[in-house]
Amino acid sequence: MPVALNDLQRQTTNLQAEISAAVNRVLASGWYILGRECAAFEAEFAAYCGVPHCVSVANGTDALELALRALHIGPGDAVATVANAGGYSTTAIRATGAEPLYIDIDPATMNMSAADLRARLTPRMKAVIATHLYGRMADLPALLAAGLPLIEDCAQAHGASLAGRKAGSWGTLACFSFYPTKNLGALGDGGAITTSDAQLAARVKSLRQYGWTAKYHSAEYGRNSRLDEMQAAILRVKLPYLDGWNARRREIAAAYHRALGLDSEIGEDYVAHLYVMRTPAREALRAALAARGIATDIHYPIPDHLQPAAPPNAVRLPATEQAAAEVLTLPCYAELAPAEVAAVAEALRA
Repeated sequence: MPVALNDLQRQTTNLQAEISAAVNRVLASGWYILGRECAAFEAEFAAYCGVPHCVSVANGTDALELALRALHIGPGDAVATVANAGGYSTTAIRATGAEPLYIDIDPATMNMSAADLRARLTPRMKAVIATHLYGRMADLPALLAAGLPLIEDCAQAHGASLAGRKAGSWGTLACFSFYPTKNLGALGDGGAITTSDAQLAARVKSLRQYGWTAKYHSAEYGRNSRLDEMQAAILRVKLPYLDGWNARRREIAAAYHRALGLDSEIGEDYVAHLYVMRTPAREALRAALAARGIATDIHYPIPDHLQPAAPPNAVRLPATEQAAAEVLTLPCYAELAPAEVAAVAEALRA
């Protein structure tokens, strides 16, 4: 049987009764935006991440933009980010009028290189967005040493931990996506910002709803970026299962490690949102896996600084560019059957 890259229906089917009850609860409430479900999810997710504040928003990219705006980032400013993470931070930075300043990656982790960040520091740089790519946490202690406000991009790292602290509890602000494919995914779009700073949380709450300080009173111009009650209720159903799903993802990643002859440990800092391997023979391997019915993908094929939409840019990111030519994503999600994991592992060995 073919092995799909992901199959969202399996998780939904497993939780159908609980999800239906949550949806019916919202329908019966008569309140569908920023109500009790959102407030409850914000409290539960903040507690899970180990921070006092969570503000839900419409999606993960909005979360990044609103976090930047909460820090008063705007035209004339530069924000450090990576170019190998799908363009979401670039989109958010440009939406504020600021400029992305791309930092090369550490080839071993494919996360931002702290050494390259130190080398590229400029007075215009006002913040750092650190993406926990593929579910592996970035080297936050080293990145924080740069002395700039740090925004964690946790869209692929729900539940990951570093030195006993969850993703979402390290940065000045942290941003999550609840897109359906995420480790904690809604059945539509959704996002959130976590922080330990009460003033920043209040500012984000205002910015997500037109800049209101009270209904119909705008202290500044904000956005319409709200998580609806239905998605909040569904996320509340799923949150208690997250740690178990992450443990299963790690088991699958460990099986692939063994098939590839890798002996590196899989720790709590990696939640296997994606299992991404590297090979200079990517297209040949991809074709061989496809011949065995195993789906693959490339996350991500074109770095941000080389996109057709990008302005002319003299920056060279050799580690980033090499990784983009070699990365290949294998099926890795909690509902993969043991026989499917074995089929992928056997194909890798072959």
